[in-house]
Amino acid sequence: MHVQLGQCGNQIGAKFWETICDEHSLNQRGEFIGDKENSLCLDRIHVYFNQNQAGNYKPRAVLVDLERPTIDSICTGPYGHLFDPKNISCGEGGAGSNWAKGFYSEGAEMMDRVLDQVRKEVETCDHLQGFQFTHSLGGGTGSGMTSMLYIKLLEEYPDRVTANYSVVPSPKVTQSACEPYNAVLCLKQFTTGTPISCLMDNEALYDICSRTMKLSTPTYGDLNNLVASVMSGISCGTRFPGLLNADLRTLGVNLIPFPRLHFVMTGYAPLLARGAAGQRALTVPELTQQIFDSKNMQCAVDPRHGRYLTAMAMFRGAVSTREVEEQMFNVQKKNASGFVPFIPNCIATSCCDVAPRGNKMAVTFVANNTAIKGVLQKMLSYFTALMRRKSFLHWYTGEGMDENEFNEAEMDLKDLLSEYIESENKGREEGEVYEEEEQSYDDESYAEQSP
Repeated sequence: MHVQLGQCGNQIGAKFWETICDEHSLNQRGEFIGDKENSLCLDRIHVYFNQNQAGNYKPRAVLVDLERPTIDSICTGPYGHLFDPKNISCGEGGAGSNWAKGFYSEGAEMMDRVLDQVRKEVETCDHLQGFQFTHSLGGGTGSGMTSMLYIKLLEEYPDRVTANYSVVPSPKVTQSACEPYNAVLCLKQFTTGTPISCLMDNEALYDICSRTMKLSTPTYGDLNNLVASVMSGISCGTRFPGLLNADLRTLGVNLIPFPRLHFVMTGYAPLLARGAAGQRALTVPELTQQIFDSKNMQCAVDPRHGRYLTAMAMFRGAVSTREVEEQMFNVQKKNASGFVPFIPNCIATSCCDVAPRGNKMAVTFVANNTAIKGVLQKMLSYFTALMRRKSFLHWYTGEGMDENEFNEAEMDLKDLLSEYIESENKGREEGEVYEEEEQSYDDESYAEQSP
């Protein structure tokens, strides 16, 4: 079940559905245009689509925004007829980049309608595995209304998995001065439960487009395409057959070692400049090298500044599972200091037979690395700078918020940061102990072998 909220969330969601339709051989109206007799595209198409009476496939998606322009542009665009009009909710006033409007006033008025749409779609599922959100942490609808919807769905479906694809506000690419408030208030709600929160930011996405893909003037469409590729890669295990399939629940179990440490970063390979597709050989070692490169991460932090708690690599195409396992083992062996020692074999893998369009093989990487604290620290510093002078605060209190909510959100984020730092340092201390133990075992075994 997919929900896209706000301007950013709807634009990313629209690009995701374009990618999915292309992979399942659906045209812009949801009609199957592939070979029905010999096609893997229809085997598990009901994971994301419902079939209507006319035989067309409609996405199991709800589109929500508190203002019309973005939704209207999707509806009048090439894929406008793909979505069910009953699943589109539009407000008139807009959230004005204000978390309180999305959570308390404008968003609360629309919430019952959105929940009804979600319930109706859930009832059409044979077995609901979970929910998938695309949204921005900086926008009013994307942060405020997503927070409210997440809490409501957590109450109603507590045993279902939630995956959030969240665009984090970046100081270099900012839309509003209030983004730090919105982001910290939204993160406060996400620390409840154990969603898989994939954090991405425009700064890192821009860098990938300009430096790696050599695009002179990257557009939001190019950025959204990168996010859609990751979302497609994460969901491919449920949509297509493979030797080692990974669904949403498997992803959550392998990635989240502690309930609150569920904020992850994502990467994708191959990322090549246009026209360079035939110049580099696509092999498992080459793809593995790319996904562990900090330049491929869709979050503006360097994984080398933290330690990997867990990670998952989802390979697509004709790949050898043995080669994949060997590469992951070698990475952990060569860079032992970059992984916490108390979670051995912390990189899970999956292999899907169907490659994405345009590539013979590809890999999506999801990493739970303590370096994500860098993103949280930036958010906290900007939040604190605004709170010190109580700048823009009257816009939030005017919607019925209390100043204590800001203080609670700030304390919660500080606690989360200290948990990440503690996990990283705990790993370093225990790593030294483990090394001493291993050395003592080696000495004993050597003593037993010696004549």
